Amino acid sequence: MRVCCISYSVVFILARSQKNSKLAFYLRGLLAGVLPNQWYRQQLPRLLACVDESERAYIESRVAYYNKRQAGFEIDGQAATMSQLSPKKQSAYYYDLREVLRYFPANTLFHHEFGDVTRVPTVPCLVKSRPICGDNRNSVLLKLNSVRHYVFVNDETAFCDKKAMAVWRGKAKLNHPRSRLVQDWFRHPRCDVGQSNKVPIGDNPHKRKETLTIEEQLQFKYIISVEGNDVATNLKWILSSNSLCLMRKPRYETWFMEGLLRAGVHYVQLNEDFSDLDEKMRYFDAHPEQALAIIANANRWALQFKDARRERLISLLVMQKYRDLTGQAEQASELLPSQA
Repeated sequence: MRVCCISYSVVFILARSQKNSKLAFYLRGLLAGVLPNQWYRQQLPRLLACVDESERAYIESRVAYYNKRQAGFEIDGQAATMSQLSPKKQSAYYYDLREVLRYFPANTLFHHEFGDVTRVPTVPCLVKSRPICGDNRNSVLLKLNSVRHYVFVNDETAFCDKKAMAVWRGKAKLNHPRSRLVQDWFRHPRCDVGQSNKVPIGDNPHKRKETLTIEEQLQFKYIISVEGNDVATNLKWILSSNSLCLMRKPRYETWFMEGLLRAGVHYVQLNEDFSDLDEKMRYFDAHPEQALAIIANANRWALQFKDARRERLISLLVMQKYRDLTGQAEQASELLPSQA
């Protein structure tokens, strides 16, 4: 046990450094096997009992949002148990899912889809992402691939002290909104926009620019967020910064609940073709107080995902609800009956 405590102390120190966050994540995943799964299962009733009454309604609403299923459903022959999965493929997803499933019986069955999921499965599945519009009840969200998507920043540069320009870096490919952004704004004097990969776009194959670190991008007042295969990876750290997020209306969502973000409240909405980018920058140049109000709302949104204890509790309740609806519920006490 002493070795385990020392090991977790090392992980904690590494986790405090953003550069070492991946190292800490995978070390934590490996060290999780030090304690037997039975130990985690014994902790479940205690963890589920740690609900502050003042947070109950908030927690219930998030559980209901991530797992929208209400009627029971059957698990078919394609379902898996955690022991049937391997960390060799998509290990970040594996370790995040195991972080939740280890608190439940080893024979717990579930459907899952790893990766960038942009469609709604035909059966209720545990997924990282789902479409915002339409009936997405079969997409049960968990906080997966967190090491890539849940990077937050401590931005010490005030909005007024940043460059009055917009920045974007990322991978772009033909016939994708990102390519439109690069094609139209690559040469604009108030934009530092460029693709980080080498795929030619349009009639100019030289729209590639050097990669910028998060710290370098935080020197700009306006940071553009554009969805990739599903959600935009940079959205989380932008909303935790002192820069203003500019983006189109999101189409996909994750544990971050992008579908509940409001234009003009948490971010500035751009036209589908990004044609109003310069207009939006000019407006907030002239109205910095409105920019600061949006940034403050964005910071408050990001802050709710930084409470590790509450995040774990919500994850466990989402999974408990999934098990309840499949008839796998144990006789453990039900903390939140309205979610059963």
